[in-house]
Order: sequence, then C-alpha cells, then structure tokens
Amino acid sequence: MKVPNAPLSMCNHALRNSGGIERYALTLVRGLHARGIRPVVIAKTFDANLPEYAWVEPLRVRMAGMPAKLRDHYFDWRIGRLKRKHDLFPLLACNQTAAADIAICGGVHPGYLEAMGQQPGWSDRWKTRLEYAHLNNAQVVVAHSQRMADEAQRFHRLAAEKIRLLYPPVDGDLFTPVSKETRAQLRTDLGLPDDRAVFLLASTGHRRKGLDMLIDFFGSTKLPVSLVVAGRPIGSVSSLPSNVRSLGYRSDIENVYRAVDFTVMASIYEPFGLVGVESALCGTPVLVAANVGCAEVLKPPAGLVFNLNVPLTSENSFDAAMNNAVGRWRSGTSRLADPKACIAYDTSVRSHVDALLTIAGALSSYVT
Repeated sequence: MKVPNAPLSMCNHALRNSGGIERYALTLVRGLHARGIRPVVIAKTFDANLPEYAWVEPLRVRMAGMPAKLRDHYFDWRIGRLKRKHDLFPLLACNQTAAADIAICGGVHPGYLEAMGQQPGWSDRWKTRLEYAHLNNAQVVVAHSQRMADEAQRFHRLAAEKIRLLYPPVDGDLFTPVSKETRAQLRTDLGLPDDRAVFLLASTGHRRKGLDMLIDFFGSTKLPVSLVVAGRPIGSVSSLPSNVRSLGYRSDIENVYRAVDFTVMASIYEPFGLVGVESALCGTPVLVAANVGCAEVLKPPAGLVFNLNVPLTSENSFDAAMNNAVGRWRSGTSRLADPKACIAYDTSVRSHVDALLTIAGALSSYVT
C-alpha cells in the first residue's frame, strides 16, 4: 500500500460518531479535507458509512481475540509499527501512544482518579504509564484546556515548553441560534413546559457528570424548573422526580440546546466539555462548575460559573447559580444575543486545523 504524502497523519481508537474524542477526530478530518489534505488515519474501527471515511487513507488495526485490558497497549504497539512501515510523520495522536509526534491531551487519568476519589488499580497504573509515554515522548503536546496543561505537568512531570494550549473547535454551521418561532416549535416537539425554566444535562457518564446531585436538587427545589437528560437512559421513570425526565440518545443535540433555557455542567471531572461551547453557540447559556475546562472560555452572560465544593448558602454555590438563572428566565433575558462574543477563542475548525498544521510544519525530528 502506498500512502499519500500528507503533512499530517492521525491515529485514534475509532473514526466514527461516538464520544468527545471521536467527534474531535472527525472534525479534524473535515478540516483537513477542506484544504485538500487526505491524511492516513490509524484506528481500530471505521464507520464506512460516514463521508469522512472517503476522505482518509484508513489503516485498520484488528482487535479480534485480544483481551480488553490489553487492547490499548497492543494498539500502541501496532501504531508504532505502522508508523515506521509507512513513514508517517508527523503523527498526531488522539489516543494514548508512545508513537505520537503531536500528542492530544484531552484528559489526564490520574487527575480523573483523584477527582472521582478512586484509588488506582493495576489497569489504572497501566493506563497511566501509557499516558506518560504518550505525553513525554511527543515533541509537542496540545492541551485542550489550561486545566489539562496544568495536570499534565503535575501528574506526568511534562516540560511546560512542550505544551501548546489549543481549545477544541466546534462546527459553526451546525451549532447556531434559531428564530423564536423555530425555537417554540422545537420546545413543542420535545414536550418542554412553558411555565418552567428547562435545564439540559448532556451525559453518558452520569456519576462523573453530577447527575445524582442534580436529581437531588430538582427533586427538592421549589423553583419553577425542570431537568431533561440527553444521553444514556437514567433508570426507572417511576424513581425520578416529576420534573426530571430522560430524552435518551439524540442525534439532533443542537436542537435540544436551542429548545432548552439553560444547559448545566456539574461534572466532577471534565477536561474541557464541548457541550458548553456548543450550547452557547446555539444561544443557550450554561451553568458550569468552575472545575470544568470550558469555564475558562465562557464569558458572561454565557457562563454562570459555580463551585461544587462550597456551602449552598455561598454566593458562588450551585443554588445561587440556579436562582440567578431563574431570575434571568423570568425577566426574559436568558437568551444570548451574540453567542460568538461570549466565547473567548476562535471556535472555527479552520483556525484550529491551521494551528495544528503550523505545529506539524515546525517539527524537524521525532522520538520513537
């Protein structure tokens, strides 16, 4: 197989619509395609039905028969072999691999364990060692938030000069506001009440996203509020408060952002959180915990920042943020008139890919 001479190659666990890092990889492919660049992509899984699949040169690593606990390490080993075989340089790695030239840091596993109050098991130690190699062997580490840059230095002793802070891009054609009439129809379609402020939690990992705390709050509050959860189902409907319901998995999350009054991000650990920026770009403000990465870039009035670890009576508590939000809803001032002005960086895919190509062009050697 003869691979194309592209200025950048990539690897990730999958090229498909799935979690945040998979969406990021697809976004990069679209951005490179817009410049006429056809990258080699190494992955375990490809969705051949996606248009992006036709825009890459796929190198599939098959995992049949490989024990689950060994798959990341086997994938790392295969990436190194394929990189050498096909002379792939520079290699941008979205997954953890010692073969990365440009390492994407979208999370730090020891930081996750610390935030979640978990002691590391043997599989966690394996994961952490691979993450250490991913970050320290690379020539450049792209951190998706300042929090990630700080944690990479703290937990992996990463040299600060290797780090480039580059917030992730968002599809500006998909995440946009709509007219009042369209928004009203979206609320009707979703069955959202007009006499309550509706809050959205987008979640597939409910404990990490703070769902238990939110159910407790919405189940006991006297405020005129409702919570809808988009993503993984949340158990028996009969066990939920009457003002909490599940929307299930949504392929039109942009319309859910547009329909609700606020998005809420109460995550215990969240390296960045594209949900916050996507919601703001749709005109919907975000209640966001201070420890969430995207709190760095959501300017007022888009971001209502609160602290998860203060008494409920504190002025920067979750209760205070909810009261602030409901006050804005009652006064009819909750919607964002100029969403892009509320975000402290250029969210465009073009800008992000240009920055990555500039980094790639500056590399002159790599460490194997």
